[in-house]
Amino acid sequence: MAATETDEFVESLTEQDLAHEEEILRNPFSIKHWMRYLDHLRSEKKYKKEPKRLYMVYERALKQLPGSYKLWHAYLVLRKGHVLKKSPKDPAVQELFATFERSLVFMNKMPRIWIEYCDFAVKTGRVTQTRRIFDRALRSLPITQHNRIWPMYLNFVTKKHLIPETATRIYKRYLKLCPENAEDFIEYLLSVGRLDEAAVRLAHLVNNENFTSRKGKSNYVLWNELCNLISKNPKEVTSLDVDAIIRSGLRRYTDQIGALWTSLADYYVRSGLFERSRDIYEEGISSVTTVRDFSQIFDAYAQFEEAALTKLMESDDVDDLIIEMRLARLENLMERRPLLLNSVLLRQNPHNVNEWLKRVDLLKEKPKEVIAAFTEGVQTVDPKQAVGKLNALWVAFAKFYEDAGQLDDARVIFEKSTHVPYMKVDDLGHVWCEWAEMELRHKNYKEALRLMYTATTPPVGQRAAYSDDSATVQARLYKNLKLWSFYADLEESFGTYKSCKAVYDRIIDLKIATPQIIMNYGIFLEENQYFEEAFKAYEKGISLFKWPHVFDLWNTYLAKFLERYGGDKIERARDLFEQCLETCPAQHAKNFYLLYAKLEEKHGAARRSMNVYERACKAVDKKDQYQMFNIYIQKAATLYGVTKTRPIFEAAMEVLPDADARQMGIRFAELETKLGEIDRARAIYAHTSQICDPRVSADFWAAWKDFEVRHGNEDTIREMLRVKRSVQALYNTQFTANLIAQQTQLTPSAIPERTETTAEASEIAAAAVISEPPPPPRRPDQVSFVRGDTLVQTHNMDTTNPDEIELDEDDEEDNEKDEEMEVEKVTIPTEVFGSLKPDDVGADEDE
Repeated sequence: MAATETDEFVESLTEQDLAHEEEILRNPFSIKHWMRYLDHLRSEKKYKKEPKRLYMVYERALKQLPGSYKLWHAYLVLRKGHVLKKSPKDPAVQELFATFERSLVFMNKMPRIWIEYCDFAVKTGRVTQTRRIFDRALRSLPITQHNRIWPMYLNFVTKKHLIPETATRIYKRYLKLCPENAEDFIEYLLSVGRLDEAAVRLAHLVNNENFTSRKGKSNYVLWNELCNLISKNPKEVTSLDVDAIIRSGLRRYTDQIGALWTSLADYYVRSGLFERSRDIYEEGISSVTTVRDFSQIFDAYAQFEEAALTKLMESDDVDDLIIEMRLARLENLMERRPLLLNSVLLRQNPHNVNEWLKRVDLLKEKPKEVIAAFTEGVQTVDPKQAVGKLNALWVAFAKFYEDAGQLDDARVIFEKSTHVPYMKVDDLGHVWCEWAEMELRHKNYKEALRLMYTATTPPVGQRAAYSDDSATVQARLYKNLKLWSFYADLEESFGTYKSCKAVYDRIIDLKIATPQIIMNYGIFLEENQYFEEAFKAYEKGISLFKWPHVFDLWNTYLAKFLERYGGDKIERARDLFEQCLETCPAQHAKNFYLLYAKLEEKHGAARRSMNVYERACKAVDKKDQYQMFNIYIQKAATLYGVTKTRPIFEAAMEVLPDADARQMGIRFAELETKLGEIDRARAIYAHTSQICDPRVSADFWAAWKDFEVRHGNEDTIREMLRVKRSVQALYNTQFTANLIAQQTQLTPSAIPERTETTAEASEIAAAAVISEPPPPPRRPDQVSFVRGDTLVQTHNMDTTNPDEIELDEDDEEDNEKDEEMEVEKVTIPTEVFGSLKPDDVGADEDE
């Protein structure tokens, strides 16, 4: 410091300053005392306005302690804060540069000093000087501290100033230390327009298998960015072989082939090589194997052609012939689309027969190409991997020659197709049938028969079971039913009786006949007047099959036999019916019993027919029993009279289900009513009522009420109502018992036979039932018939119930009123009562 400045400083010292000066004089090498003195000075307002005096103390301290990082850092930060507010041309700025240089003599290994120095240099705007300071810092500091300098350095050259060349060189140095940050460098190169270098760097990253993106990008994403970069900037990117790069991507990324082909074609389009781009599009379309890639390339191709055509049409000096050629090229491209798509699908699966047939249909206007497609198809498709029927392709090939009038060539194709190892025997049989049909279309009937004979003849020494998959289809063809059926049809149409019969017999001997084949055989023999032979054929078929497959055979056989002989061979017909019914299931027996009974009615005895009807009622299915009983009753009434139907009614009510038995009981009662047996009819109604729940069977109770109105009196009606209540109570009791069983998680079979409730209900029912003995407390599944002469009148019945609930007078009066109201509801004509005798009705309970 100059003498003048020192004198001024001494004169301005206060008492506190002097105290600190004395401490410093006593301890000149104590950082603590210097820092205490400096803190005191910084707190003084006068030193804030005149920092030079503060600088003087810092200089004195650093002179005593030049190696103190704490003093240097505080001093530099203080001066930096004052200088940054001034103009970069101010002399104080240069002085601070010199101060930083002096500090680095001692602090050149301290990164914080370098950071402050670099930050100060950046803010002054001196580019070259700042760059050199950053370089000196990197050279001075150890490499472990470089990560603190590089971010400032890169920020300085990339964002503070636009100096691409310098920034590129600095970035290259930085990537030697941190190669994982190459993506930042690429982004910077793209931002400054250095696309060629960016593409080179990006290609290097893509080829580096050990590179891991810090931004989470996969290798494919980087590759896609590279393709977009080089394809959209062909003139800027000159250091890379774009064609080779994209083609390598085609081998590497098979799921993005469409996008890569489009990028390669786009590269040539932007390069102005339009013909080359068309070649690329064509190559891409002819090599892809998925519809998605094909659609992507084809759409780009069509868009390119449309854009090129539009541009030509907008030009004024273009020849019309060129425009027409370009337009024809675009139309040809659109017309080729179905065929190109078909080629893609065939490349995807060359064993798809349906696609080969579609290809042939697309080329139908070009015979030579059709033949080439057929030839390629039959040579390519493997029968074991074929999708669709390979025989359809061979047949279509032969029909193509047939339609062209080349029968010899068609026969050659059919001959070759018969040696193909198909997966199924039916496929080979279809080929033989199509070959024979072709001969039939051209009226070569003998040739068609010869072909069928050849096809059905087993190879010598190669006979195999039809289900043996290990054998060839040619060795199993002789048992193909489709082929034999066609052969039989041909023999019926163009052969002789003996040859056709031999074919049918051969089918039966091979045990491949179906019921339809047997029926066709029988019809053929009948048409040729060989009726007994036809019956033998039916019998053979019956011996081959079981129920229900034999149903149609028996039905046809019996119908034909009866039509042929009628009653001439009655015993033989009976034997046939017995043989049929011996094993006939119940669901198929109805028709045969009716046919049998009709035979006996027409040509046999009435007694036999009744026996047949009786057997039928027991043998047919449950759902057919009601109808069969009705037929039985009708026939019995016709043959023997109405009175002979009573046993049939009784048997029907024993056997039929409740719903049908209910209807049968009503009919039985109506019959007895017509016969004047009123008591028997009433007994039948009472008996049938045990299976008629009043809540469900309203029609029965209505019929009984109508009967009593016409033929009964007040007592019989009262008795009917009492029976109705007892039956309803019985059903209610059973319903309650079942409900209790469900609530206690018991099955109905686990409920005791008699409980308090069921016993009471049983006694009530016993008091109301008019038959002897009384019914059990539960309704049985099968009720037995009660004859009318066993009806017991109510005055002879002991109605005393020891467990009867005693009712008071009011309750008894209410019950009597209810009964009277129910009776009053039934209007009985007076003439009915007048026609009744006292013995015809039951006595009143009150008597």
